[in-house]
Amino acid sequence: MVAFAGAHVLRNASLEVDTVEYANNVTAARLVPTTPIQQQRTLVPDGTVSDVDSATWVFNLTVLQGVGGLAAALRTAAGGEVDIVYQPKIGAGQEVATFTAIAVAPDFGGEQGAYRTAEVSLPVVGAPVFSTSA
Repeated sequence: MVAFAGAHVLRNASLEVDTVEYANNVTAARLVPTTPIQQQRTLVPDGTVSDVDSATWVFNLTVLQGVGGLAAALRTAAGGEVDIVYQPKIGAGQEVATFTAIAVAPDFGGEQGAYRTAEVSLPVVGAPVFSTSA
């Protein structure tokens, strides 16, 4: 079997939050679905019924903290909605996710002698819209 040609390393990405580009101060970005699944066994051998519900999404980020960066913007917008466009690889024909999320204030501070980073999970309103770039 031939190797998957569409794979790429996550770099040279674009991450816009309310039309401001923040890819230069984010070290990790991942949209994560949680899909509720329930199964019930019945009284007959091999009898089960199953249901898969709609997914809910969160946008997990690791951000560098600093004056004027995304961490500061999220603290300012905490509790409100922000519009996000995330493209893991810049270029024509590449995948793009567009969605609205609830801003959550990230951690503040860190370890001595290290870059200050913060991990934050933003709840997505509804579901992301996936498309390809022009």
